[in-house]
Amino acid sequence: MDMPVNRFKQRLHNREVQIGLWLGLANAYCAELAANAGFDWLLIDGEHAPNQLGDMLAQLQAIAPYPSQALIRPVIGDTALIKQLLDIGAQTLLVPMVENAAQARELVRALRYPPQGIRGVGSALARASRWNSIADYLDQADAQMCLLVQIENAEGLANLDAIAAVEGVDGVFIGPADLSASMGHRGNPGHPEVQAAIEDAIVRIVKAGKAGGILSADENLARRYIELGATFVAVGVDTTVLMRGLQSLAGKFKDIPVAANTGGVY
Repeated sequence: MDMPVNRFKQRLHNREVQIGLWLGLANAYCAELAANAGFDWLLIDGEHAPNQLGDMLAQLQAIAPYPSQALIRPVIGDTALIKQLLDIGAQTLLVPMVENAAQARELVRALRYPPQGIRGVGSALARASRWNSIADYLDQADAQMCLLVQIENAEGLANLDAIAAVEGVDGVFIGPADLSASMGHRGNPGHPEVQAAIEDAIVRIVKAGKAGGILSADENLARRYIELGATFVAVGVDTTVLMRGLQSLAGKFKDIPVAANTGGVY
């Protein structure tokens, strides 16, 4: 059996624009619906959505037959948790709240086997190796791992250049919601000060030779970020898409106003 190739990582390094969707419904059937829709990548959210390890495994399996590439965001960049996510088959992780280069370097080590890293060796139990059915999995795995680090507060922004310079970091993702809160504009990522910081960050990430990413359900902003050089851009969240669709349908037959978007991002 051949080693699964991380096509998301390949396209990232080729500087191809990839359009994604956030998955927060924590359900494999819903993940397969999103995969069938044709997004380049789908982010299984373990930070804010009610996803446990088994839920994320089921979603990886549901997405696998489709061209869409699955990413996972763990609740925290914990080495033991990362080990579990890689063993169930995740090849790309988006780690939240990265604030400095030292933290980024430890995350690189967590995604790699010794001697280059500290990932625990348990491939006989792992879906990732197809339970040791992939020849030389231990020698091939590191090259297919993709690390995306998420900068979402003032400290991370201040250390952006050092973080982007870390070897083994494939991409840097700007989190507009938390960043705007950190900058004193909670719920208003469209504030000129926040937007200026985001635009400057994307330009610096690209200049450093790394892929830049972001989430914005605002079509104009998403297109602006792509113009600036961002190459992995999420354009919506499944929970919001479903909620707004349901509210719109109900509103056609009942006098129910559609709730305003108070989050400013999703």
